[in-house]
Amino acid sequence: MLYNRREAGRLAISALGLIVLPQSKPNSRWAGVQVGLNVPYNFGGRTMNAGEIIDRSVRLGVNALELRSQPVEEFLGSPDKSVYSTQAPEQIAARQVTPDEISKWRATVPIEKVRRFRQKFDDAGIAIEIMKVDDIYVRSDDELDYFFRLAKALGARAISCEISDPLDGTKRVGHFADKHQMMIAYHGHQKVTPAIWEETFSYAKFNGANLDLGHFLGGNKTSPVPFLKMHHDRITHIHVKDKTLDDRNVSFGLGDTPIREALQLIRDNKWNIQATIEFEYPVPPGSDRMIEMAKCVEYCKKALLG
Repeated sequence: MLYNRREAGRLAISALGLIVLPQSKPNSRWAGVQVGLNVPYNFGGRTMNAGEIIDRSVRLGVNALELRSQPVEEFLGSPDKSVYSTQAPEQIAARQVTPDEISKWRATVPIEKVRRFRQKFDDAGIAIEIMKVDDIYVRSDDELDYFFRLAKALGARAISCEISDPLDGTKRVGHFADKHQMMIAYHGHQKVTPAIWEETFSYAKFNGANLDLGHFLGGNKTSPVPFLKMHHDRITHIHVKDKTLDDRNVSFGLGDTPIREALQLIRDNKWNIQATIEFEYPVPPGSDRMIEMAKCVEYCKKALLG
């Protein structure tokens, strides 16, 4: 649904009021649908310390996340300094740690320290529902086991990652998903077709999809809604963004992506699918990321309560 300038202006004004004081408990579950954020990606990168992620999420009133593993491993004391949000000169100089050293460190991570990380989010009223793992296909078997244990200790119900090309990687990772009985949600960009996901589903019971509404529309030149209907039991979360049919990122409500229809479909069928906002459109002059994300949150809220 397209907004005219007057409606878009009203949405921007109401979004300003959505950024709440840090002491408020966040709540972004409306009409039974959990709206979440892809973090710290939405805030501009892959790394950010836990405290800042929590602060920004609370200010936006969002109580559920798809969280990358980098902030977790920073808190846990990873020797891989590339995951650190703030790096001193000596840390930058020491960045060249070998994959074998990182793998050995992961084998020694105490579960109690993971629980302390999770407690910070629990205390703020924020659930880590999905944990995103980068470069998952180069991980050793022991590391794959580690990531599934890590996700469970964080309280997540799924791991997300990029879909492999060729698809053989999803066979191997799917084996570990089945072993741990935890969904692995593959994220697809424009070149990923329904047939590619369906082949991936056939490799493992717990192979699933992170359906990106905008990428699906921009790549397949058709609505993602039929795929959502057909494979809802394999979809852990959708990425909510607005794109045009010619694959341009635009502000919510100004493109061709059926965001409202998808959200209301999840609502009406009571599917356990997180609606994860992924912020990718250019920040307009005079605005900033937080204001724009507040507008995205408000858009989703209105769609679900309308």
